[in-house]
Amino acid sequence: MIKELNMNKAVKKMLATHEHLVHSEGVTVVSHMQREKAEWVQHTVMIEDCDVPFKFRRVKKYRNLQGQKINVIYYPETETVAGFEIEIMQVVRIKRF
Repeated sequence: MIKELNMNKAVKKMLATHEHLVHSEGVTVVSHMQREKAEWVQHTVMIEDCDVPFKFRRVKKYRNLQGQKINVIYYPETETVAGFEIEIMQVVRIKRF
């Protein structure tokens, strides 16, 4: 799933500085959900051939990414929901391909 094609200098610097970050290019979004959570909009994105949700939040709603190819920088994290630990991917940067 992880592809390193043409990374720009900012992405290379970010990956070099933070060893746990992962960069994926050209992945297809299967599902994109947006919901308001306090003063933020929580986004959950599901990627093709991946069972783990990718989460990020913004102040405003974002265009629908379903069916789009994206480049995403993220790091693995766990979240506790109803007493169960669930693996998620916390998105640092997302960009349409």
